[in-house]
Amino acid sequence: MRKIQMVDLKGQYEKIKDQVNNGVMNVIESTAFINGPEVHAFQKELEDYLDVKHVIPCANGTDALQIAMMGLGLQPGDEVITADFTFAATVEVIALLNLTPVLVDVNPFDFNIDTEAIRKAITPKTKAIVPVHLFGLAANMDEIMAIAKEHDLYVIEDNAQGIGSNYMHSNGSKTKTGTIGNVGTTSFFPSKNLGCYGDGGAIFTNDDDLAHTIRGIVNHGMYERYHHDVVGVNSRLDSMQATVLRAKLPHLDSYNNARRDAARKYTAAFAGNEKIITPLVCDSCDCHVFHQYTLVIKDANRDELVKHLQSKDIPCGVYYPIPLHLQKAYADERYNEDDFKVTNQLVKECISLPMHTELDDEQIKFITDTVLEFVNK
Repeated sequence: MRKIQMVDLKGQYEKIKDQVNNGVMNVIESTAFINGPEVHAFQKELEDYLDVKHVIPCANGTDALQIAMMGLGLQPGDEVITADFTFAATVEVIALLNLTPVLVDVNPFDFNIDTEAIRKAITPKTKAIVPVHLFGLAANMDEIMAIAKEHDLYVIEDNAQGIGSNYMHSNGSKTKTGTIGNVGTTSFFPSKNLGCYGDGGAIFTNDDDLAHTIRGIVNHGMYERYHHDVVGVNSRLDSMQATVLRAKLPHLDSYNNARRDAARKYTAAFAGNEKIITPLVCDSCDCHVFHQYTLVIKDANRDELVKHLQSKDIPCGVYYPIPLHLQKAYADERYNEDDFKVTNQLVKECISLPMHTELDDEQIKFITDTVLEFVNK
């Protein structure tokens, strides 16, 4: 059996290495390292894939979130509601801009932001909601957009884990996640479903004026060289990363399908086991792209399961071990533990198994057998 990886980037690279290598060499020979033709071509190709008017590439996913908030003109003291159960970057940028983070609980069945918790958290100072499409599953965007419209709020989608996911609206139509709110963001960190070979990110919007503002912000506030019209930052996707992303983008749907197939096999192996709650795997839609395959372990010690898997050379992840509202940087006396019952439980019970495009049946069987061996003992 091949060595099991949490993410097998080498195996994926082997299938596209000629295109990647040729693209990288072309960039080197052209010396167009910043804002070169590869970046512009990738931007257009991603716009077409997402069916969105504007893609603005940037240096990383965290910058993408910060720049999106800057572009919307949020001011110090404005409250921004987001999920307690997610990676810190989502709340980090809120704090960096001197906005006020308002963390709320998530749903127990899909780990995404609880819309009723959003409603309860809204105050006259609330200006935006940041739903995270956690682990690759689309959040309840119909309800989130309805709440935002009712209270005149911006919606900033954190799509770092969900690129390629299709959100199915209540009317049966589909829209790519990241393109539903006022603005969406993503990360191209190497382990993402669409990842480059370094850092990278992008911002999406259908708003022409917002796109214009953001294009200035990512480049020192310049629309014309040495004319600084807005306060900006230095956040650009370089041409090397763009050429890697161009090689991968045509395969994104097949990558996501491979992840779904692996998820179905995992779920089938765990079916009927009361100690294992598996993630949602839709047969009727493609709302989940399985950036992570995350289990909830009941009546068994999750941390001991981690050790058991590691003893068999099976990598795994605990995303996330500490709620954001309990992190030193974001602790606040406003928070009440009773408002985070789901998150406080999930951090004790969640475990993510290897998930990538190169998993084979032998590996999946070994992983699932090892998990079952532990929970059934």
